[in-house]
Amino acid sequence: MNKRKTAIAAVFVAFMTAVIVSVCFFANNHHNGKMVVTTNFVAYDFARAVIGDASEVKMLLKPGAETHDFEPTPQDIKEIADADFFIYTGGESDEWVEKILSDNNISTSKTIKMFDYVDLIKEDGDEDEYDEHIWTNPLNAIRIINGIRDRLVAKNPAKYDEYAGNAQKYTETIKDIDAQFRNIVNSAQRKELVFADRFPFRYFVEEYGLSYVAAFPGCSDQTEASSSTIALLVDKVKTDQLPAVLKIELTSDKLAKTISDETGAKILTLNATHNISQEDFDNGTTYADIMSRNLSVIREALN
Repeated sequence: MNKRKTAIAAVFVAFMTAVIVSVCFFANNHHNGKMVVTTNFVAYDFARAVIGDASEVKMLLKPGAETHDFEPTPQDIKEIADADFFIYTGGESDEWVEKILSDNNISTSKTIKMFDYVDLIKEDGDEDEYDEHIWTNPLNAIRIINGIRDRLVAKNPAKYDEYAGNAQKYTETIKDIDAQFRNIVNSAQRKELVFADRFPFRYFVEEYGLSYVAAFPGCSDQTEASSSTIALLVDKVKTDQLPAVLKIELTSDKLAKTISDETGAKILTLNATHNISQEDFDNGTTYADIMSRNLSVIREALN
């Protein structure tokens, strides 16, 4: 499990918030920021889809950056204070959020926590933390988008038709992707995936009835697999004659190459949409685009 929020980080956040309390107080009373500020890519994508104008949405995480290492800067905190709404996931990686809101007198009435819209699943091997990667289940993505729609409409009822129409159009696209995943799984030769990487797809495999083996749980901060873990993955791929071993986006393929060299399995990347590359961001790539790419990956991995 990811345990990056150390005492040092807590002190760092406290220092930054103390430095800019007066700035944020001013910002709260003189709104001139984005309509919505979000922590990660999926929240950014869902908000811009509903609003219909990407210029009204700000993503704090830089494209290509590691999601779980994010620490807000003073400017980030000011962006949050200036916005009409602040959208975040609500899991362990967002532990800093509650302190930021409290220290800067930012009302929770302007926050949208994505955790609130879905049924949560405990992280593998941990009874205290919920898996953060709720959006890897497309149906959860739809629930979150509709929740964002409702909050935006409540703030600006005159925009109901626009926001509701945008949300419906996007969720219909995601419903089609969900249907395609179901067709692929239902007709597949096997129902098993092996990840030579972290495993942010718990909500995905639960929704589609797939089994899995992974090198590390959730978004663990582990990067080096033990010899026993490598042996387990190699044996699983060989025994079950799996055609592919999976890794996730923006991570090293070192372990996947080790498994591939031992088994002959192809290396495929399944994208959990934590974040996207700078190129994809500049091209306006969406959550739906990425999940559409994942369709061919799942088809190949299961056949």
